[in-house]
Amino acid sequence: MIYVLISVCCSVIVGVLIKIARKKQVNVQQLVLWNYPTTVVLTYALFTPKFDEIKISSLPFQLYFPLMLLLPTLFIFIALAIKYSGIVKTDVAQRMSLFIPLLASFFIFQEIIQINKVIGIIVGLIAVACSISWSKGHNSKSSRNSIYPILVFVGMGFIDILFKQIAQYKDIPYTTSMFLIFVGAMFVGVFILLYQTLLKKRAFDKSAILWGLMLGLFNFANIYYYMKAHRAIADNPSIVFTAMNVGVIVLGSIVGIVAFGEKLSLINKIGLALAVLSIFLIAYL
Repeated sequence: MIYVLISVCCSVIVGVLIKIARKKQVNVQQLVLWNYPTTVVLTYALFTPKFDEIKISSLPFQLYFPLMLLLPTLFIFIALAIKYSGIVKTDVAQRMSLFIPLLASFFIFQEIIQINKVIGIIVGLIAVACSISWSKGHNSKSSRNSIYPILVFVGMGFIDILFKQIAQYKDIPYTTSMFLIFVGAMFVGVFILLYQTLLKKRAFDKSAILWGLMLGLFNFANIYYYMKAHRAIADNPSIVFTAMNVGVIVLGSIVGIVAFGEKLSLINKIGLALAVLSIFLIAYL
């Protein structure tokens, strides 16, 4: 379980780094784009992807391209969600996005529908609603801000579906696909950065480079140790899945409350409890 604990900590640290960088006036959008060079280098160094005997025609570009686009753009939405909605809501939105691939598993991957999973999905969706509806006001600014956790929720769900399809693709090693996807995401990030600085005339933030490279380290470590946890506990993936999601929600909440003074209303606390309950309903019952 040590791998799960490391992965949980790294996942929460990613959110914390974005929060701290924003307080230090670092351009958060540029910061998240700079994490991909680190991710690419580490993926290549540790996974050593093999390109021998791989034909271009065999690559599933219909899966690669959406991920290359979604990964950097969704990271920007995560940064905006943390900025406007806080770490707690953003972490819950990310973790509760698991209900989208669960629905896909029933209707796309033809898994058997179980009543406990259906109940878990319903409870989870209620948890998301409680977690992202923290503002008591109903002004337009509040509505605009609340859209970011929703985009994170939907985007992360579709990313999970695409990654699951890639994992099932037998012609290409999964780690090789990961490397190619991260390379593509890095180029998309560079394009976004050039668009912002050259066309939109936004200032180039040099400090975002260091913050972004550091962010990439923890972003990669999150994925890397999560995979190692699944290898170490291969016969009980539900344990890894549950521990990871509950761990991030709980630790993210504690960090948000203690370190950043984020406030939880009664409905927020109910949403947090429902988030934990829904994951246990799906994994254990």
